[in-house]
Amino acid sequence: MGSTALALVQLGSILFALGMLGRVAGRFGMSPIPLYLLGGLAFGRGGVIQLESAIEFGHVAGEIGVVLLLLLLGLEYTAAELVTGLRRSWLAGVFDLVANATPGVVVALLLGWGVVGAVTMGGVTYISSSGIAAKVLNDLGRLGNRETPVVLSILVFEDLAMAVYLPILTTLLAGIGYLAGLRSLAIALLAITLVLVVALRYGRYVSAIVDSSDKEVFLLKLLGAALLVAGIASALNVSAAVGAFLLGIAISGSTAQNAAKMLEPLRDLFAAIFFVAFGLNTDPRAIPPVLGWAVVLAVVTVLTKIATGWYAARRQGIRRMGRARAGAALVARGEFSIVIAGLAVTMGAVDGDLAALASAYVLLMAILGPVAARVVEPAVRLVQRGQRPAPATG
Repeated sequence: MGSTALALVQLGSILFALGMLGRVAGRFGMSPIPLYLLGGLAFGRGGVIQLESAIEFGHVAGEIGVVLLLLLLGLEYTAAELVTGLRRSWLAGVFDLVANATPGVVVALLLGWGVVGAVTMGGVTYISSSGIAAKVLNDLGRLGNRETPVVLSILVFEDLAMAVYLPILTTLLAGIGYLAGLRSLAIALLAITLVLVVALRYGRYVSAIVDSSDKEVFLLKLLGAALLVAGIASALNVSAAVGAFLLGIAISGSTAQNAAKMLEPLRDLFAAIFFVAFGLNTDPRAIPPVLGWAVVLAVVTVLTKIATGWYAARRQGIRRMGRARAGAALVARGEFSIVIAGLAVTMGAVDGDLAALASAYVLLMAILGPVAARVVEPAVRLVQRGQRPAPATG
């Protein structure tokens, strides 16, 4: 079989398998991310069957998947919402950062991965999955709940924190020195500030540039702009993901709504390939030695995320059930954690076991997140019943 035919057969097999895995996940009401990662582990380096052609395609497709993930995330927010969310949740956001990044940092240092590994793992354990959280809230009919704005505010804070964190991580991974690192961070902060100002005051002009009544033209301009901005951001060591996120924020109004509807199927396709590509490049034989640490991190960070949601909701005067639901909604990790680990592994600046630990950890958390959100209400009710005083007798 020729190389082109082999590549098409392998790619077609993977895409069909992704569809079947997504269907299985839907049957059980869970996120398909863990199954996508498992699929990648099974058919990548060290897996059951090694698909070299798929690995090569998966790298480029995975990069596009990251850009689309973050572009769609940016389209969900306006600059005004980001500023309001930051003002409302900054204290809870700082608590979230400290409580959830610290376990990853500590484990990386205990494993001897140094400062770069610690910063990387801190990011992996810190940020919740916006995609899984939004899906869970929608599936459980909680979008109108009083605690939901609190959850969204925390997610917004995390997204902004990532816009600062990723340039710092990229600088550390590249080993470009202290002064160059400060310059990279300054460029990132300047870009974020500039985009927010442009989005607040001139967002309609940005939207007008990419908008079009012709769907084909609209899609080409939107994708072209996203990849162009992501490429420029990457060249400036700001991170392609952050560049796409900032472009999404700058597009507003009906243009943002139309863009989200049009890009959603593409986002889902390339995001699935992205998770598979990460699995393809992770040797499953490296997971058993770090599985214990993944379980420890999972247990600790489930508790710290629940504490984050509880604290943030309590500051808004929400009752216990709402506080528990807010915490459970934040538990899942997913796309951003894999983006961070993938970036570190791609640049070759961290121990290879870090990818294995990140994969095992995200697998656990992507499963535990939706489960925690579903069982939190019965669990809280059970606890409350147990705390009620027994009725008087006699």
